[in-house]
Amino acid sequence: MTTRPLPNCDGITRRDGLKLGLQGLIAGGLAGALRATSAQASQAQPSTLKKQADACILIWMDGGPSHYETFDPKPEAPIEIRGKFEPIATQTPGIYFSEPMKRLAAISDDLAIVRSIRHDQGNHGAGNHYMMTGAPTRIPVGCGAFVSFHPSLGSVVSHQIGAPDGIPAYFSIPSMSRSGGPNFLGAKHAPFVVPDNPNSEKFRVRDVTIPNGLTDARFASRQQIRKEIDKLMRIKDAAAADPVMAADEFYAQGMELVSSPQSQAAFDIHAEPDSVRDAYGRNAFGQQALLARRLVSAGVPFVTLAQGGWDHHRDLFNAYDKKMPSFEATIAALVSDLKDRGMLERTLVIALGEFGRTPKINKDGGRDHWSNAMSVMFAGGGTSGGQVIGATDRHGYAAVERVLAPENFVSTVYRKLGIDPGQMLNSPEGRPVHLVSDETPISELMS
Repeated sequence: MTTRPLPNCDGITRRDGLKLGLQGLIAGGLAGALRATSAQASQAQPSTLKKQADACILIWMDGGPSHYETFDPKPEAPIEIRGKFEPIATQTPGIYFSEPMKRLAAISDDLAIVRSIRHDQGNHGAGNHYMMTGAPTRIPVGCGAFVSFHPSLGSVVSHQIGAPDGIPAYFSIPSMSRSGGPNFLGAKHAPFVVPDNPNSEKFRVRDVTIPNGLTDARFASRQQIRKEIDKLMRIKDAAAADPVMAADEFYAQGMELVSSPQSQAAFDIHAEPDSVRDAYGRNAFGQQALLARRLVSAGVPFVTLAQGGWDHHRDLFNAYDKKMPSFEATIAALVSDLKDRGMLERTLVIALGEFGRTPKINKDGGRDHWSNAMSVMFAGGGTSGGQVIGATDRHGYAAVERVLAPENFVSTVYRKLGIDPGQMLNSPEGRPVHLVSDETPISELMS
């Protein structure tokens, strides 16, 4: 079963994003696109930082989840601000979550909640870019824009860390976030997207197995034909940007993926016991999270679970009643499963969106965009659980204690993974680019 694309208030769906990306490729020319992947791009710089995590699973709640109805309830605020949900006690004395977060409240000793990140990008395109890259957009962008002015977290991790032979370093499931691309790092560091539903009985990852009807012998024969063609002269002048030269690398990567036992094993979600699959939830997001765990087990350093449908301008409370129980139960199952397997200490799990929601409930029973306050959940990767960092005022209007920026968030992720956020990269044109302009991590998370 294919899930229906979830648009935000701007009407942009995942499918629209793919179309826009294809149009950009055509408009810029294939040679231009491939040139950006050439050896002119920055080479990974060795880091002397001691890493605390080997992998990161980033749960991207596209549209902007409400901080009130998740990790920052405001029981003392008037009803038109606090909403209908009550705060509930967590496993950690003195820490309260909102009523829909029951399963996560039960494992709060494994979680760290940052309540005080704020920025000034109040639309989806700019907010997404800022939180996904640590860099504000250089020019104003519309709410529905698909923005790529700077490499995303996953693409930088792919560039700096890589992955075992035969498997990509960066996955995005079931789509790529609008700012989840590689920018000047090139298509080699774009995410491998798994669009199909792992909850389907017939789930198989497209393009990573030999096509039906093609025998091993015929497959090997086709490879040999291509090798003979590859003996033809190549244009080796980088300025000429021979597209075939660049395409060779992507063909080789594809061949490795098709023939890699590691990748085939990682994608085989049907090998999981029914009890484990049931714990994650027999729904698309539950099985996507389980697939993410299998991927990091195979050595993939960065997986994004891109989950749309969090732009609740209307009917927010009914939407949370329907959506949140299974959603947060899956996150709790992922954290607990990683912990039981001894993987949580070396796997960073994060859940966030591009901003929070407005303090006052609007006339349609929803909340609008609000970038003055947002909550971000961390677990694992050397993070001390059972803590809350920062605070908003008693009505949740703005972050007022330990005020942090997207740069601090992104620098924390990089440092956890052993990447120096203060380094300078070079674009293919030779332009120096700060990875993150403020390399200061959130110290409370860097235990």
